[in-house]
Amino acid sequence: MNQIRMEALLESLSELFSEEVSIGITDEEKYIYYQPSKRVDLKIKKGQLLQPGTLGYRAVNENQKVSDFMQRDVFGVPYFGKAVPFQDGDFKGSIMALYPSYTEGKSVVTLKTADGWIPVPFEDVQYIEVKDRKTYVVSDKVSGTHKNSLQNFEFILPRSHFIRCHRSFIVNVHHVKEIYPDTHSTFILAMNDGAEIPVSQSYSSYFRKLLGF
Repeated sequence: MNQIRMEALLESLSELFSEEVSIGITDEEKYIYYQPSKRVDLKIKKGQLLQPGTLGYRAVNENQKVSDFMQRDVFGVPYFGKAVPFQDGDFKGSIMALYPSYTEGKSVVTLKTADGWIPVPFEDVQYIEVKDRKTYVVSDKVSGTHKNSLQNFEFILPRSHFIRCHRSFIVNVHHVKEIYPDTHSTFILAMNDGAEIPVSQSYSSYFRKLLGF
């Protein structure tokens, strides 16, 4: 498939996503394709070199999927993005999906309870759990359900407080009382409210890196 047909295909594929998603492709050193959305444009130019710490750079050099919030330091715009590495013969690179950041200006999670809806400040949320196809939010004083998936919560919650530690859990690290080892290089988190939350093997190295142990 020649370059012209490839770019035409990528532009058509971008139409399948919402107007909020930008798409980028890199090789090992630079960006080779970038299609901005109407909501987030990082002003990336074809041929622009990858910078250490960015999603494309990390995906290529760590050879694994990367999902993270990025501050405005590099591109002047805060955003949330995902990047996955790929290889085709001698070619090695990454493909990225970039979303606008909605964390600024929001500071509460509004929970649905038996008595109605209650806004809870981010800092009071202890952990979020998906169970029986419902998302439960546990805070210091009240618990309830929310329509968001864990993936959506990863997008809106401040990464300075919240870490995904399991396919069913996101925790507020400021409410972790103790961390102790479990089997197969995993961990158990003892929360301030007495709950015990697992850190799965797929998240354990990422969790240790973020908390520095």
